This record gives sequence, structure tokens and C-alpha cells, in this order.
Amino acid sequence: MQPKHMMEGYRILDFTQFLAGPTTTRLLAEMGAEVIKVELAPAGDPTHQLPHRRAGRSGYYIQQNRGKKSVCVDIRNPKGLVLVKELVKSCDVLLENFSPGAIARLGLGWDVARQLNPELIMCSLSAFGQTGPLSELPGFDYIAMAVSGVMDMIGDPDQPPYFPMLGIGDVSAGVHALAAINAALLYRYKTGRGQYIDISLLDSYFHSHEINVQAYSGSKGKIVPRRSGHHHYAAAPLGLFKCRDGYLFMVVMARQWVPLCKAMGRDDLVDNPNYDTNAKRVQNRLEIVAIIEDWLRDYDRDDALRLLEDMHVPVAPVLSVPEAMEHPHLIEREVVRTIHDRGYGDLQIPGIPLRFSDFPEPLDLQAPYLGEHNREVFSQFAGVTVAEVAALEAEGVLVSEPLPAGVATIASV
Repeated sequence: MQPKHMMEGYRILDFTQFLAGPTTTRLLAEMGAEVIKVELAPAGDPTHQLPHRRAGRSGYYIQQNRGKKSVCVDIRNPKGLVLVKELVKSCDVLLENFSPGAIARLGLGWDVARQLNPELIMCSLSAFGQTGPLSELPGFDYIAMAVSGVMDMIGDPDQPPYFPMLGIGDVSAGVHALAAINAALLYRYKTGRGQYIDISLLDSYFHSHEINVQAYSGSKGKIVPRRSGHHHYAAAPLGLFKCRDGYLFMVVMARQWVPLCKAMGRDDLVDNPNYDTNAKRVQNRLEIVAIIEDWLRDYDRDDALRLLEDMHVPVAPVLSVPEAMEHPHLIEREVVRTIHDRGYGDLQIPGIPLRFSDFPEPLDLQAPYLGEHNREVFSQFAGVTVAEVAALEAEGVLVSEPLPAGVATIASV
């Protein structure tokens, strides 16, 4: 019988919140894994409160938690800890992104978890990792970006650094965690052994330096990587170029220099001794930028784009978020995807970027309400009755929010 997706049959215990960890577990859920999201009582994942909210639902929470089952537990209560420990015994993976040491203080560190389940894969995500001088400091995406040297590479050379309005470090760390977890599951398949995985945002950010680190080291400090504004410091022309009504981004390497010159009708530049190597073009890049932008001054963005694309010059329009969401390529490939949440309604979100020939269609998933699956999960995996779950909710050990009128429970999401 064909499984519903790649990871069907794997059960994930998810102690994560915000973005990095939920990215990993969201991708696992999108691939068919059963993800039990453990939310800490009384309020659960703080992203329940992030905008945009509609009908008491957060679009942020929905995007990151579709396909998961929510239980909400007071894990500091001994009764709550006992329940969660029972879940550990039946799960393949435990994922957490608390500050280092926090999961151990809650009573579920690796030393405890591996005793409960010797075949468990446990993954911790943090800003700086579980070891090292910075490990005990709190941190978020931009904090790790600052320490990694990445933030210092963004912006104009004579201005303070900038930071992008994106969760690049969180998502990157989440995907690194996914790769490590799947490798650990393969290793367990071959050996029967569990594994502890330490993933950090800082490591993931530093991993993104493709030129900077090796160039500085290999040149023994003669090449000092620096932010260079709208144009790259090591290749030219490479950067942002202004048209009559917007911007294009071009990457012109050695093979594209001649096609660019021909697109501009400037054959005289092809053999110009000031521009005939990349090193010379970098040295004279301000002149080249002026030549290109003088040509583009007479063109709308889309017209210039067609001319350059016809000459196979690597170029792209700089689209706004709304423009990107309306682009036919992104729509056709479901890079931007419209979903329907049973409480929120229709919502556009980024689609899953992992594509498999055996599973071409994305799963139809719903995000849970807080504690929606207390009864299902604890009665199935912790050996308690539905009546006992109700009593624990009355006691405050478990928490669940009432479903709005007309909203049906999703028994298995």
C-alpha cells in the first residue's frame, strides 16, 4: 500500500516554538510524519499571539504548525512530566529549541530521554550551540547573524550594517536540523542506535560564507571581506542596477560579459583593455555601473529584462513581496500556496520546497488549536483514559482551548 508521504510511520515529539525548530517539524509533517507538538501550559507557543490574527487564530502559527497535533502540558507539574515521559517512549525523534540546559532542568535532558528510549534521536536547536563560551546566552536569529560576521557583510560600506526582514538563520538552522535528523534515522536503521544532535543558528549562518572566510584565510589577511553596498566587491558587474521604473539584479561572470555588451549595443566594450578581465572590471566597476545604468535609463524594467534574457545574461527583476506572490512561476510551482484553515479561512503561505516524484501533491494539513489533541495523544500513548485527561485538564496539568462553534476537531492531522 502506497504511504501518504515519505516520512509516514515516524513519530516526532516537538518541544519547539517560534521558527527554527517549527521549521524542522513542519517539513517533517509535510512529508507525512506524525508530529506531536508539546506546548507549555498555560499559553503554549508564543506565536499564537503574533499577527496577522483572524478569528482568534495567528497566521504565523498556522504557517509553521500545519499538520501537527497539539498537546498543552504543565511539564513542571510532576503529573505532567510523567505524561510526557510516556510519550518519549513511543517517539522516534525529540526536538527542542529551548536555551541550552532548559530541557534538562524540565526533567527531559538527553541522559533521561535515552534511558526512556534507547533508539531515540534527540535534536537540540539553539542560537550558539550546546557547548562553547556563548552557549548559555539567550539568542535569536539576528543575534546569531551579528556574531557570525554575516550582518557585517550587508549594507553600504560607509553606513552601519543592515539586517534583512526575513528568518534566514532560523529557517537555515531548521533545514540543517532536518538533514541531521534524517541522517541519524538512516544510521539508526543500520545500527539500531539513537543519537544526540546539536544544531545552532550561529553554525548555520557561518556555513553560508562562500567566499569570505577562505579568501581572508588564504590571502593571509590581504583580502578583507567587506560590505560593498549595491555591488559585489569580488566580481563585476554583479549587483543592483536602476531602470526607469525599478531595479534589476545582474550576475555577469566572464562568459556573460560579451552578451551583456551586445545587449547594450556596446561592442566597443568587449575588447576594451580596462574591462577585459574580472579583476579589471572590479577595479573599474563604478565606471561599468554608470555605463549600464546610463543604458537602462531609457528602459522600463520588464523591457530591459527581456533584452537581457534573450542574450542569456543572468538577470532578475527585484520584486516586492506582493509582486513575487503574483508571479506565475511561483504560483504554478506552488512556491506560494493558498491553503484553507478551518478557523482562519483562506491564507497564502510559502509552499514546501522539497519535491519528490513519488509524492507530487502536497498534503492537505490543518494547524491545531491549543491542546486540541490532549485526549487523543495521552489516551493512546500515555495509558490514561479520556476521563482522566478531562480530570487533568480540570486540575490545570493539561490545557486546551475550546474550539469555536462550527469548527470540527481534526482527529488526526
